[in-house]
Amino acid sequence: MPDLSTSGADLVAALDIGGTKTTAALVSAGGAVVGRLTAPTPGRSGAAAVLDTAAGLVEKLRADAPGAVRALGVGSAGVIDSGSGLVLSATDVLTGWTGTDLRGDLRRRLGVPVTVVNDVHAHALGEARHGVAAGYDTVLYVAVGTGVGASFVLGDSVLAGAHSAAGHAGHQPSPYAGSLPCTCGGRGHLEAIAAGPALAAEYVRRTGRPVADLRAVAALAEDGDETAREVVRLGGAAVGSAVGGLINVLDPAAVVVGGGVTGLGGPWWRALRDAVPAETLPGLAGVPVLASTLGPDAPLLGAASLAWKVS
Repeated sequence: MPDLSTSGADLVAALDIGGTKTTAALVSAGGAVVGRLTAPTPGRSGAAAVLDTAAGLVEKLRADAPGAVRALGVGSAGVIDSGSGLVLSATDVLTGWTGTDLRGDLRRRLGVPVTVVNDVHAHALGEARHGVAAGYDTVLYVAVGTGVGASFVLGDSVLAGAHSAAGHAGHQPSPYAGSLPCTCGGRGHLEAIAAGPALAAEYVRRTGRPVADLRAVAALAEDGDETAREVVRLGGAAVGSAVGGLINVLDPAAVVVGGGVTGLGGPWWRALRDAVPAETLPGLAGVPVLASTLGPDAPLLGAASLAWKVS
């Protein structure tokens, strides 16, 4: 059990519910994470099992909390209606997740006010309130990992869209993707060339040699494999081109880029930052493009920031 002795004031709880793991935390009003527990997400066992796991983590933290836990903020995988707390759609990684009443079910289990938001939106709020973009009023966050997602932060809230689906940046056309098939069923989308699995697949297409995953491509690039290096630069350029276009549409004060693919390092980042100004309008070329700094704390802090609003 984590040591919670560093805080004597009231707290809120936060949940980050993903396809593979669920993390709960207690967070102070100043954004300090004072307790944390993680468990595998039982995604194949149905929504009730996922909710039992999530609520159980919060209960364990609350049992040792030095102050009252006033509310719960949740960042969850899937398309989330933040107004109702319903999961509108989700991939089959979380069996039966679509239609789940996240807010109502967790409120009944834990007896505190609950706010719910998509996990990428939660990550964006965390970076905008407590991370590298703190102090900027409008922030575009782009996450590049197994997929590609985005969120636009305006003050203390995020742009959810009329159908709660805003932020699917991976499903915009990309000139780098050609006619490659996308996970959504379309073709030529950014995710089909820039996401982690897509970059590994691109290396296989170019060489005919199988690789386990993107980490293997990264290792080959570090060892001097020129094709692997080209693939890494391609991924960065594709994301940078898309970010430049999004800057033109949204005019953010700052952009934050995070997710596992950013771990490809300097060559990927240089390709991204070179591609951004090639797409932006002249007056927007100076918008800073920043690397995410909070890591796994970001969605917890973002979800907690919403919980404080209803506590």
